[in-house]
Amino acid sequence: MHQSQISTALHVVVGSQNPVKVNAAKNAISMLYPEHEITCEGMHAPSGVAEQPMTSEETRIGAINRVNYCQANAKADFYVAIEGGVDKFEYGPATFAYIVIANHQRKSIGRGAIMPIPESVYQALASGEELGPLMDKLFNTNNVKQKGGAIGLLTNGNATREGNYTHAMVLAMAPFLHPELYPVKN
Repeated sequence: MHQSQISTALHVVVGSQNPVKVNAAKNAISMLYPEHEITCEGMHAPSGVAEQPMTSEETRIGAINRVNYCQANAKADFYVAIEGGVDKFEYGPATFAYIVIANHQRKSIGRGAIMPIPESVYQALASGEELGPLMDKLFNTNNVKQKGGAIGLLTNGNATREGNYTHAMVLAMAPFLHPELYPVKN
């Protein structure tokens, strides 16, 4: 690399130490800022909601809380939180994730694709179980939430949790890529 080509670094803090979430954030930022060197670190950030969020609103609030915690406790160019949850919609139960991205000027909220889940899985979650461990029991896997997740298992490996998170994060980055189109509200 020539001296004139040295890239500037971007530091990203993710409100989780789950490698799937940290990798998704690094993948998305690397894709959008290829001329930068990306450092991405996960940190424990409390969601302030249930371990298994059971509504869209609770899931969104958990992601916002994690980003706010990261902003208050770390210095970075971007702060990212990914909160997975479930909800029962008029067409049936599904799992999804909210993505919240912030810097020092703005905050963007996005959501990943939703995936239908079996009614029996939703009922077990409503009874207090968490999706990752429940999927491990159903599919005889170990710690799937730090791997392909329920998405990987229920799609026979054709989609992954990390891929869904990366895609959702790229979409949620639009206000940072085109700030002139997204005025910051005070």
